Amino acid sequence: MIGTPDGCLTRASLYVEGEKEALKHKWIESEKAGRDLGEEAIRQWVNKHWWGYFRHRWVEHLQGKRFWIELSEQDFGLLQREFQGQELLLDLILDRVKCGWENLNIIWWAQEWGLPCDQVIRILERLDINGRRLAYQFGSQSSR
Repeated sequence: MIGTPDGCLTRASLYVEGEKEALKHKWIESEKAGRDLGEEAIRQWVNKHWWGYFRHRWVEHLQGKRFWIELSEQDFGLLQREFQGQELLLDLILDRVKCGWENLNIIWWAQEWGLPCDQVIRILERLDINGRRLAYQFGSQSSR
């Protein structure tokens, strides 16, 4: 059973919340254009913002801050369980993950800054960025 210190856990859907964000974007962009941009604005949000939106929510899930139902239950709170004593390095890596960096970018960065690459690689292997991708899927839009 998944829980938080206060015993309450909010479960949320990336697709439901993502669709809300896409609809907000559609409304704002339609207001700017002076007309309803419809599906064009939704596609624009997906193309420009979905991966960043997803990455931030995935990190929340890993941190145990919010449970996203489309993500693995075993990954919820993973960072608190597995990286004790590595909080600073982990935070630096997560900042880059949220910015869209991939494994190779992070490894190059770590080498350039003289960080312990063995620890960086261990963290990246456990996070498994490449195995944690989720295509958008809401409204009339869908991608595999």
